[in-house]
Amino acid sequence: MQSELLSPWFLGLAIAVALAAGITGSFALMKGITLAGDVISHIALPGIGLTLLLRVHPLIGGAATLLLGTLLIARLEARSGLATETTIGVVFVASLALGALLTPGKDLEEALFGNFSAVSIPEFAAGFAAAALVITVLWSKRHQLILHLFSPELAASLGVNGQRLNLLFLLLFSLTVLLELTFLGALLASALIMILPAVARRLTHRLVLFMGISAIASACSMVGGIALAAWWGLPLGPAVVAVASLLFLCSPLVAER
Repeated sequence: MQSELLSPWFLGLAIAVALAAGITGSFALMKGITLAGDVISHIALPGIGLTLLLRVHPLIGGAATLLLGTLLIARLEARSGLATETTIGVVFVASLALGALLTPGKDLEEALFGNFSAVSIPEFAAGFAAAALVITVLWSKRHQLILHLFSPELAASLGVNGQRLNLLFLLLFSLTVLLELTFLGALLASALIMILPAVARRLTHRLVLFMGISAIASACSMVGGIALAAWWGLPLGPAVVAVASLLFLCSPLVAER
């Protein structure tokens, strides 16, 4: 297991996913929906449970239910006028109950906390391309996202379609959570989105620097967690989250300087 965790394919994909999570989380923090990552990750549970029953790769089912859940959230938000976190919460409760019913008991713990498996070259290519897509689109849309966040009326007057932009962000957000499922499981998949942007916000309020620190801290947490898991035989997901939490606890010391 140690050699597989430290393989270049696994490390490369882990770092790419962590960078995407850090950047996605920085926008989620500004939108005030970082907790939504924890909720959205559980939307994947019904798909994971169903594919485990059918003996299909669990990420296929997770991707399908995340896509359907994200579209449903966007639809409910547009139709009902409820806040994003409210509609996400409604879908979350239903998904968690359905996932618990569908996921076989012996596989439920692995679905929640992750189950390490070696990364093949095709899996690396697909995951790396998805992480690169998230980073590229968020970077190219950063000005529109910020404008719509702080002044929706001004953004609309400049031709920014708020509903379409919000749907795009939710899809990228869900894709990032899906990528994290590979390493952290459904229960911990949102950790990098939640914790590391908070670290970055303590250190700076400049947008580009904020995004950069969040991404780098996320990558450091992932690499540090992999090192702990490889050398001391710890579960990968909790090890990564432990390193991220340590960075959060130490961030005030750096900020004071």
